[in-house]
Amino acid sequence: MKKLLALCLLLLLVISGCGKNTGESDSSNTNKNTDSKKSDTITYESENGPIEVPADPQRVIVLSSFAGNVMSLGVNLVGVDSWSKMNPRFEDKLKDAEEVSDESLEKIIELDPDLIIGLSNINNVDKLNEIAPTVTFTYGKVDYLTQHIEIGKLLNKEKEAQAWVDDFKKRAQTAGEDIKAKIGADATVSVIENYDKQLYVYGDNWGRGTEILYQEMHLAMPDKVKETALKEGYYALSLEVLPEYAGDYVILSKFNGSDNAFQETDTYKNIPAVKNNRVFEVNGNEFYFNDPLTLDFQLDFFTQSFLGN
Repeated sequence: MKKLLALCLLLLLVISGCGKNTGESDSSNTNKNTDSKKSDTITYESENGPIEVPADPQRVIVLSSFAGNVMSLGVNLVGVDSWSKMNPRFEDKLKDAEEVSDESLEKIIELDPDLIIGLSNINNVDKLNEIAPTVTFTYGKVDYLTQHIEIGKLLNKEKEAQAWVDDFKKRAQTAGEDIKAKIGADATVSVIENYDKQLYVYGDNWGRGTEILYQEMHLAMPDKVKETALKEGYYALSLEVLPEYAGDYVILSKFNGSDNAFQETDTYKNIPAVKNNRVFEVNGNEFYFNDPLTLDFQLDFFTQSFLGN
């Protein structure tokens, strides 16, 4: 009987020891898995608070404005907004990306994104967050270069974003000095666009090259443009008052298929910048954004147009 009790006690000790070892092993594995998971994500301090996002995102969807920022940092896009898809300069890079919107939830689910980015006015943010971490930005809350650095932080590529910003500012400011030396420090420049049978003039932070011309190059803006477009970013015009907003030089943004009959009117033809051949026309679909890919393109265009090189 004593031998049987001893054997039972021995078995209990063995079982207890095995259970303890198993628990330690499970705990160790759990910690390893947790550490691995942590290393696969970072915490981004978004406008709406901290959010856990992939440390190395592989399948990003951009629902507005920032496709060029993401592409410039070498991150793969699986879905983009319609404006990015219509940009002829993005065509090759986005040939495999699907066109999506904040309403096409089923298509977004099918694309299996690991990160979604958009402006703060997109719809269905809660539903999108259920699909993948969704980060939004308010347009104009920070300046356009800080915006790129923020996207760099979000994508865990802040150093690359900062390096591009530093280099771009130097190049843009040097070009601005050369341009002012040629056209005169007081020469004014306007950015005017014809879109959907409506004329607009732009301030200093609404894409279309405005950030380069006014913020980096410090070229002069006509007083009338300052009064009406600087605060809101843009101002709608009638053809009759267009001459009042046209600077000594005009960047004229036009879209494919738009009605450009206004250029055949005497009102337009008698604008001094038109008569002096100082209107530089651009494709609105290419010039629309203010991401690094577009900004580099805009800077080259301005350098060639103003300086002829």
